[in-house]
Amino acid sequence: METPAAAAPAGSLFPSFLLLACGTLVAALLGAAHRLGLFYQLLHKVDKASVRHGGENVAAVLRAHGVRFIFTLVGGHISPLLVACEKLGIRVVDTRHEVTAVFAADAMARLSGTVGVAAVTAGPGLTNTVTAVKNAQMAQSPILLLGGAASTLLQNRGALQAVDQLSLFRPLCKFCVSVRRVRDIVPTLRAAMAAAQSGTPGPVFVELPVDVLYPYFMVQKEMVPAKPPKGLVGRVVSWSLGASARGTAAPGHPPGFPAAGSALCGDPEPGQEASDGAGESGPAHPNVCRQASGCRGDLGCSLLPWRDGTGAVRPQPPPPHPGEPQCGPEEGGCHCPSSHSSKIIIVNRNREEMLLNSDIFWKPQEAVQGDVGSFVLKLVEGLQGQTWAPDWVEELREADRQKEQTFREKAAMPVAQHLNPVQVLQLVEETLPDNSILVVDGGDFVGTAAHLVQPRGPLRWLDPGAFGTLGVGAGFALGAKLCRPDAEVWCLFGDGAFGYSLIEFDTFVRHKIPVMALVGNDAGWTQISREQVPSLGSNVACGLAYTDYHKAAMGLGARGLLLSRENEDQVVKVLHDAQQQCRDGHPVVVNILIGRTDFRDGSIAV
Repeated sequence: METPAAAAPAGSLFPSFLLLACGTLVAALLGAAHRLGLFYQLLHKVDKASVRHGGENVAAVLRAHGVRFIFTLVGGHISPLLVACEKLGIRVVDTRHEVTAVFAADAMARLSGTVGVAAVTAGPGLTNTVTAVKNAQMAQSPILLLGGAASTLLQNRGALQAVDQLSLFRPLCKFCVSVRRVRDIVPTLRAAMAAAQSGTPGPVFVELPVDVLYPYFMVQKEMVPAKPPKGLVGRVVSWSLGASARGTAAPGHPPGFPAAGSALCGDPEPGQEASDGAGESGPAHPNVCRQASGCRGDLGCSLLPWRDGTGAVRPQPPPPHPGEPQCGPEEGGCHCPSSHSSKIIIVNRNREEMLLNSDIFWKPQEAVQGDVGSFVLKLVEGLQGQTWAPDWVEELREADRQKEQTFREKAAMPVAQHLNPVQVLQLVEETLPDNSILVVDGGDFVGTAAHLVQPRGPLRWLDPGAFGTLGVGAGFALGAKLCRPDAEVWCLFGDGAFGYSLIEFDTFVRHKIPVMALVGNDAGWTQISREQVPSLGSNVACGLAYTDYHKAAMGLGARGLLLSRENEDQVVKVLHDAQQQCRDGHPVVVNILIGRTDFRDGSIAV
């Protein structure tokens, strides 16, 4: 019979328990020290009297990446980075609404082939940009949005303008990061710039709290009590606040400021690049777009761009303009392939968008994941010597002749009051110079213009895109004129859409940016009214007034001109006068009072 083992003395467990408790306490203290950056601070001392700040790091990275403009609406959270950008020669262009700043960055990205940059303050400053960021995402436009934020220790504690900004922008941006330490600014921005341009290009967002941007002595003054508290708890809290501030400000490089160079714009650190991996790397360069546009004649067939990042080649007449949405409010109908016998080749950087609704409403003969412009160049190279049936080409030309005859008949029809918009836009088409960039923002007036006014080349037509975003006009015009200063920027506005952009003529005046706005003023949201009145029997909420937009622009310091039935024989003269005033350096608004026609009856607004 076995004898049970003798029970261990109770006292022998105490040393093991004590050792475990001590180990846990030491681990907790080491973790807290690491979190406060105490170990890092032993190797990297903070110059408590230095006036240098994190905004200088931001500006250095932007300059190293060739950024020439930063668009903003000033706020206390982001002042250091704006001041630093100005010192490094980056032009700071401040707007009257944050959404305009992002639209301008979007236009800069589209026309330059580089990343457009906007910076806005925390909270409502950032929430005001959501529409423009979504628009850029749908257009596959690479932009960097820099947002201010409350200090790291005050977040989620009811601080001024403090909201969960990262959760707001994660669905809209390829890359969302909050910088917690000054030494992380450079690698984070490098990763963000790479992410914006890699795979399917798109917007990225970097949050910069005030304790990361401002000089240490200012952060310490705001966060740490001037007089140490008397109680033990108060002293511990005061010490921990100071340790946190020093950990945030501790430099990650030798004393002195890093020069703008390859070290600031090189490849991102491993694991830092955020990309969906779709398609070819980087946005289409403007030169590629120009070459691809010039290949349409070589192809001998029509190139039908599908939204902003996709293309299809088919033997049918092309839509009015490259890049305009195919089933949106501006074009008065749907340009989707209507024949089941049509063979569709679809090209898109983004695989998910490329195959959207395929095998349901349509099926591609070939699906190519890559850049549209590069694809067209390769296609032309592979189709050298290919010929097309001459009767098909003549059929297309005859269709164009019939369409132009219809337009002439519509232009000659009298309207109940004011000017015929079809006739006015035909004269705009005749007057528009070859070096112009067209920015269009509106519904009915812009939809009519899409049939009558032709862009003078690739990347010379900027419209709301597939999101159908009203309000893009001023921002797109701002970015376009700064990117292409030698081009004449003509903006075609509906009177409803112009309400979003009117105040930005103050921006154009202050920054001496001459653009020309033609406002089709029919005193209403006519795009909606065309459908709402016959189907629902009411014009509720669709009526506006024949507002003196030209006088409002003059009140902001711009030049204003009026076109109405009283001077209908001087349309071309007024347009030439507006051109001359623009060439003299003045932004101009031409208020065109127009009547209503049946030109776009049957167009849809949803």
